[in-house]
Amino acid sequence: MKKSSFIDGAIIVTIGLIVCKILGIIYVIPFRAIVGTKGGELYSYAYSIYSVFVSISSSGIPLAISKMVSEYYTLGYYHTKEKVFKIGNCIICILGLLCFLILFLFAPQISYLIIGDVVGGNSKESITMVVRIISTSLLFVPILSVYKGYLQGHKIMNTPSISSVIEQFIRVLVIILGSFFALKVFHLKIDTAVGIAVFGATLGAMSAYFYLLKKVKENRAELKRGEPIIREESKITTRFIIKKILFYAIPFIIIDAIRSAYYLIDTFTVVRALNNLGYDVLDAENAVAVITTWGSKLNMIVISISVGIATSLTPNIVSSFVKKNLKDVNAKINQTLQILFLVITPMTVGLMFLAGPVWNVFYGYDVLSISLFKLYVFQALTYSIFFILSNTAQVMNYIKIVLGTLIVTFLAKWFLNVPLMNLFHQMKIPAYYAPVVSTLLIQLLGSLILLIHFHKTCKTNYAKTVFISIKIFLANAVMYMGLLIVAKVIPLNPVGKFLSILEIVFYAFLGITIYLYAVYKARILKPIFGTDPIKNFFDHLRIDMRNKKGL
Repeated sequence: MKKSSFIDGAIIVTIGLIVCKILGIIYVIPFRAIVGTKGGELYSYAYSIYSVFVSISSSGIPLAISKMVSEYYTLGYYHTKEKVFKIGNCIICILGLLCFLILFLFAPQISYLIIGDVVGGNSKESITMVVRIISTSLLFVPILSVYKGYLQGHKIMNTPSISSVIEQFIRVLVIILGSFFALKVFHLKIDTAVGIAVFGATLGAMSAYFYLLKKVKENRAELKRGEPIIREESKITTRFIIKKILFYAIPFIIIDAIRSAYYLIDTFTVVRALNNLGYDVLDAENAVAVITTWGSKLNMIVISISVGIATSLTPNIVSSFVKKNLKDVNAKINQTLQILFLVITPMTVGLMFLAGPVWNVFYGYDVLSISLFKLYVFQALTYSIFFILSNTAQVMNYIKIVLGTLIVTFLAKWFLNVPLMNLFHQMKIPAYYAPVVSTLLIQLLGSLILLIHFHKTCKTNYAKTVFISIKIFLANAVMYMGLLIVAKVIPLNPVGKFLSILEIVFYAFLGITIYLYAVYKARILKPIFGTDPIKNFFDHLRIDMRNKKGL
């Protein structure tokens, strides 16, 4: 287990997350083919509820531990950081158990909140069953997250990333094999197959937990660092540590729960509202599934980059903030935003352009879903910006502004959703676009509030980032126009899956080539990284060719 710098850590975590998200998307192709649309919608109900409880049980404490371990490690308080880890484990086990009991016992009431008395789709009994099955993972996911936070607090990014890949691989294996054998071999009901599939989350978390447990035990001597207790360290009591964990964790828990609840608002409001406006219940369920599960799965390939950057940024920002090095903090905030725009904007634009072929490959051709996803894909960009900024503010102890921003945006989402659907319907615009538009608007609003806060409190100057971002957006415009021109000659025709794959490969390669050329010509990379990787590559290539000619 090796420590990583900010950039190295971001790359390691991002690669691990991308591998996980690719696994999390690839399984959808066989899974949807096995369980069908109705089974897929039942699966999405379970996960939309589960995500909120995972946020409550496993986001706050692990992030608090990561932050405190990094803080005490920087100060040389090696015994205290180990004490933090032990106390955190106890707290998280109790919290995970409570969340499991709540989700398991109140599953019938939750299922009623989702569909009410609407008939013709999935039944309340089926939703209750899958919610109860997926609740068992809450006994393992929280403690797994604590181990990840502990290692990330030491700036060890590779081992937690490997555990995430293990967790996802086992989960995907259970989803595909479990649902296949349930339906095709044993001829069980669809809801039973979906129940087996969601149990994959439990088995995946168990496997990853035992892997991390083994790694921590093997490296215990190095992690504990048996130096004598420092005088200041001896004054830190167990009660103080518990208070500090809760002080850090409770806002994190509330913040992550509100983040996850954005999708919960859609789960609880969209089906009923669309049904009241005269939409068919199957179309309404399909729209909710796109917004809460299937669209977000495709978006998560893009979002995983921002999560990877944020995970690596946390210990580095904490380290600079503890040392009161605001210059370095501001440099990291700006560099993070610049990398984010550089990587995520072309992926978002490219995914929007290829929405038809991509959706066809993973889920099958569906006009409603594809048209909705073309707009929904921009949530990957707005969410990433909002996530990075709120996460940075959290680790810098600006909890009030983050909490206030999230509460305001959450309430705005809650009050806007149904009225905006009614407004869109009145304007002859499909009402299922409204929940996506409301989310885009509130995430942009939240990002703006946090940018202003950093400018006021940390004197963060965004002039360079704005200048680079304009260049990046122009490079994206060049890429998109190039793709549109080629599409006039070779039009997109997402009918067959094989043809769709060829279209994705061709246009992705073309888009990347045009974008990299535009970025190179605009000289964007050097101001961000301190060097131009593309120029260096071609310089080394020319030197190698000269050397070969000389030989």
